[in-house]
Parts: sequence; structure tokens; C-alpha cells
Amino acid sequence: MRIIKPERIRIFAAMKSRLYIDNSVIGGYYDDKFMDATRAFFDRIINKDFSIYFSEVNETELVLAPQRVKDVKKLIPEDCLKYLDLNAESKELADTYVREKALGKASMNDAYHIAIASVNRLDCLVSWNFRHIVNFDKIKLFNSINLKSGYPIIDIRTPLEFLKDEN
Repeated sequence: MRIIKPERIRIFAAMKSRLYIDNSVIGGYYDDKFMDATRAFFDRIINKDFSIYFSEVNETELVLAPQRVKDVKKLIPEDCLKYLDLNAESKELADTYVREKALGKASMNDAYHIAIASVNRLDCLVSWNFRHIVNFDKIKLFNSINLKSGYPIIDIRTPLEFLKDEN
């Protein structure tokens, strides 16, 4: 049995979770159905509880968003915001999701989000997209494809699962 020294436990506990957020989370800030949970999640982001990852796919999608939605991204502290490219490796994994029918071609941006988070081995992808991303059956498919392709499983959650219990 391997004993972990107490000082190593503190190091693990101090590490920030590395979260990729898709634009449904940004848009959720003003969506009546998701507003409360999204804003509570953003309170934690503003408090620098996480490292937030964004990609050029997010940026491309935000171009068409209303200005107030674009401005939500500005709430993320600069020192907690990291950018990831849509590289060839991520494109290939996204193509595999489509080829294996985890997603259709019309959902390619969703495939890119999942692939970017997977290829970069982030801790979690956070989304409100229940149809294409936060969906039990689809998550099983994504993770099956990831494992077959040499990537770790990807944890996919909604902002609700990052709320702190104040009691």
C-alpha cells in the first residue's frame, strides 16, 4: 500500500479544475431557464475557482451572438482564461465522433468542443446542450470513441454540478 504524504494531498486539493465551457453556458447567463445556476457558476469563475478554457470554435460562434451575451465572456478573469486551437488532432477526433454517429454533421461545432476538451485532457466540459453534449447515451459514445482513439474519458457536466452547498 502506498502512503500519500499530507503535503501532497494539499497540493492536489489546491489545483484548480480545468473546465472547457461551450457557448450554451455563456448564453445561459441570460436564459430564464438556466440563469440562476449559470450566474452562480460564474460567481465561482469570477472567484477564480477554476481555470476556464475557450477555443476558436467558441469565438466563431460568439460572432453572431447579441452583444450582452458576448460581454459575459468578459466576466472571466483574464488570468483564469486559456485559449485552445482547433488543431488537426482535435479535428480528426471530431470527425471520428461524426463517422461513428455519436453526432451528425450538422453538430460539427459540438463535436469540435468535445474533441478539443478531450485532446487537451481537460477535467470537464461544461454545457447546457442536453441534446448533443450533456446526454447520457452520447457521453457513453464519446467516451467509447475516446478510449478507442487513445484519449481519456471526458467528464461532461452542467453548471448545476459546480454549485457549492452553503450549508
